[in-house]
Amino acid sequence: MNYQWYPGHMTKARRQMQEDLKLIDLMIELVDARVPAASRNPDIDELGKNKARLILLNKSDLADERGNDAWMEYFKGKGYSVVKVNSRSGAGMKAINSAVQEACKEKIERDRKRGILNRPVRAMVVGIPNVGKSTFINAYAGRACAKTGNKPGVTKGKQWIRLSKQLELLDTPGILWPKFEDQQVGLHLAMIGSINDEILNVEELALSVIDYLTAEYPGTLEKRFGFEGVTDRVEILGEIARVRGCLKKGNELDYEKAARLLMDDFRSGKLGRITLEKPE
Repeated sequence: MNYQWYPGHMTKARRQMQEDLKLIDLMIELVDARVPAASRNPDIDELGKNKARLILLNKSDLADERGNDAWMEYFKGKGYSVVKVNSRSGAGMKAINSAVQEACKEKIERDRKRGILNRPVRAMVVGIPNVGKSTFINAYAGRACAKTGNKPGVTKGKQWIRLSKQLELLDTPGILWPKFEDQQVGLHLAMIGSINDEILNVEELALSVIDYLTAEYPGTLEKRFGFEGVTDRVEILGEIARVRGCLKKGNELDYEKAARLLMDDFRSGKLGRITLEKPE
């Protein structure tokens, strides 16, 4: 299956981000903890090379803990500050303020030497679509998204949201699409639901998930669906259909329905905590 993305506004988004970068101290990049490589846009490193960087491993509750730790080490090795978060539950949010201070300590020190104290760090949240930016901003800011109004030297109309005493967010967050030169990137994004299922062959996708789980998380499917002794990928999908009563007329197994059920269980964490990518 060929996985494709349709980046209709990518050039515009990139240009907007380049403009906005002049106004900020820190780039906060959200990635999906299950696919930290596939859920990044390679342009972000180029765009943010002169800025302090904080990576948030979002949805870390759905990824396995060993994977989270390995990716944290990997990103720290690249010089980024990293925090594991779950924007929906609020887990990890308390660690962000200190991570922001750590990421921006050179800027804060420069300000201090110039007699500027307690100026909030100005940040931009970036990330590919569906990685959880809005959920994160809302969770972190709480309901009171206090807009602090236009700042001197800031283009008219740009608004800043005060997230805390230490952090203000530019409310034009960057959205960039990943490049799909590597089909594995597309496959991984399809697996976690970042690509519309309507344009995918969901049975083929489910078989890819079965292949991965059988190799990397043996026993997961047997435990969840209560079958044993089946190793063929298509037969496993058939077992899921049989166990869950996914039947067509004439008691024929409904593989497509079983595939959708498996994908829902996989994406919602009902199969357990699963990481699809390991650091290089």
